Amino acid sequence: MSQSHAQQDISAGMVWLLASATGLIVANLYYAQTLIGPISQATGLAASAAGLIVTLTQIGYCLGLLFVVPLGDLLENRRLICLALLACAAALLAAASTSSASLFLFAAFCIGLTAVAAQILVPFAAHLSRPETRGQTVGTVMSGLLMGIMLARPIASLVADALGWHAIFILSAVATLALALLLRKRLPQRQPHAGLHYFALLGSLWHLLRDTPVLRRRAAYQACMFGAFSLFWTCVSLELTGPRFQLSQTGVAIFALVGVAGAIASPIAGRRADQGKSHSTTAAALLLGVAAFALPLLVHGSRLLELALLVLASIVLDMGVSANLVTGQRALFALAAETRSRLNGLYIAIFFLGGAVGSSLGAWMFAQHGWQGVLWTGLAFPLTAFLIWLAAERDQVR
Repeated sequence: MSQSHAQQDISAGMVWLLASATGLIVANLYYAQTLIGPISQATGLAASAAGLIVTLTQIGYCLGLLFVVPLGDLLENRRLICLALLACAAALLAAASTSSASLFLFAAFCIGLTAVAAQILVPFAAHLSRPETRGQTVGTVMSGLLMGIMLARPIASLVADALGWHAIFILSAVATLALALLLRKRLPQRQPHAGLHYFALLGSLWHLLRDTPVLRRRAAYQACMFGAFSLFWTCVSLELTGPRFQLSQTGVAIFALVGVAGAIASPIAGRRADQGKSHSTTAAALLLGVAAFALPLLVHGSRLLELALLVLASIVLDMGVSANLVTGQRALFALAAETRSRLNGLYIAIFFLGGAVGSSLGAWMFAQHGWQGVLWTGLAFPLTAFLIWLAAERDQVR
């Protein structure tokens, strides 16, 4: 990229294209979560192994973050993104067309592995932005990514009800293929200058984690917040369809759609980070996470009141998670440009592990101790993050 182009700020149209693209890509990770039942029946997958549909998608994504995303610091970015999207479209079509459990599980793994194209686009947006607007740009792009996460489950449920579970994978494959062609046309080329071969690049991941305190701290914050997020959204549908609220699947889909309002916090947090207010924004985000679980724990009343509190809690939690995510990425993208893809990959991989812990722990707590046990466990996640933040602030004062 020329120096004159590097000095020009990213256009609003490009920001919204990247935001829409990341949301569309990352949604592929979550379509199957609400369709485990019909997919298991269609493929003959045993009920005891049905959880592998979600698990293998997440494993594929984490491996992609560690082994594919670092290539963004080595290979030309536009070509890498488009190749990943073509592979993702092929995996989606395979998932839609197979009746074999083993082939579907392999396709689910490949969907996760290739959907990491979204995490190559995020540092791409940072590269295209001026330093003074980088936080706002990343915040807007991440709001698109978070909306993709939040909308995927209800959209998958509604499409499956109307057209069958295969339809969402076919529709997404077509959309992913179209997106690859659009990004091939619209994205500028970017050839990084890492000066490393691939295995040296992978070896540098440990050194980056060891030598970058801000990465460790920000990853710890977001691992706790994403653990709370995954715990809440894994278990809330079980509570909403249970004897207390007795909502239908359509009702649960509407509940999830309302929670999307929390994504508005992303560009706000990014703007505040650009203004040098990262510390206070981080504290506010973590406290929003605490409040999301404290509200339904402390306030009780009629069925309608408690349902309204759950709606409010979902919005507040999503606001806290999205604000903390963007503030963390803004801090990481302020570091050396040649390490941005690797830093982003490590950051996302670590907090996705937190999400995996949260979802598995939440399901166990719901089975053993009910919804109240889930809320107390969920409260512990953002509270732990806030205590880490307090300790980091105290050490900086010293």
